[in-house]
Amino acid sequence: MSTEHAPARTRRSTAPGDPRITVAVITRDRAASLLRTLDALAALPEQPPVVVVDNSRDDTTRRAVAGHPAITRLLRPAGNTGALGRNLAARHARTPYVAFSDDDSWWEPGSLARAADLLDRHPRLGLLAARTLVGDEAAEDPLNAVLAASPLPPEPDLPGRPVLGFLGCACVVRKEAFLGVGGYHPLLFFGGEETLLAYDLAAAGWGVAYEPALCARHHPGDHTRAGRSALVRRNHVLTTCLRRPWPVALRAGTGLALAAATGRPGAPRALKEAVVRLPAALARRRPLPPHVERAARLLDREATGHSREGTAP
Repeated sequence: MSTEHAPARTRRSTAPGDPRITVAVITRDRAASLLRTLDALAALPEQPPVVVVDNSRDDTTRRAVAGHPAITRLLRPAGNTGALGRNLAARHARTPYVAFSDDDSWWEPGSLARAADLLDRHPRLGLLAARTLVGDEAAEDPLNAVLAASPLPPEPDLPGRPVLGFLGCACVVRKEAFLGVGGYHPLLFFGGEETLLAYDLAAAGWGVAYEPALCARHHPGDHTRAGRSALVRRNHVLTTCLRRPWPVALRAGTGLALAAATGRPGAPRALKEAVVRLPAALARRRPLPPHVERAARLLDREATGHSREGTAP
């Protein structure tokens, strides 16, 4: 990469950082975007160690970020690990808490320290979902309003609002809880993988909460991954097969089949891939405990109401 196109390199402060939290970043073939993220992380007052999982197809990214002061460890898997790269990064973290970023997102100053404080004070808290601001204009991500309006009842031993969803590049986990439930599920790989993790944390007794005092910045630019809508559709059906009652799973599968039959974008591919993965999903099926299923049904009803009103994100 020629020097005239390289972002200004941020020098990491020599002041001691927060020893409680690591930032895990997954990236694939977006060196310039990753450099911007690393510069922002290097400038944070918490001075977090950063573990990068590089899923790129060649050495371009590795060469571009070599020697960056933010990086504590750069991992190069043999193949593209998708969201499972977050599991790999968490296993290499040496801190009790792990914050996740993608190569186009980072954290606002002070948010990581606040997250660590909340996790310190609430031992049952397994995951904190942050407020996400998008682009240079810092627009509210539509998911913020959905999480803030969660219909799940407050829990006295958790901060914020209980939720069963979050944005993967804007959350902080307790490493013990995250790895204890297996992290992100290998069957989903990527695309809408967050719901299943939230289900599994709640099923294991961990709290999942939205806290708008934590803030992540997201600058997706014009590099949306091709085929993402198909992956999200596929993984919604697989998630219901893995964890929800059969009537819920059948409704999801029927909905996808109808969408494919009517030519909805991404639906034919999603249906084909869901069918291929169905035997593995059935083999790993583990229905949610009753109290988590009740929460999931409450959220289902809320989402259906929003969809009818035309307000769903």
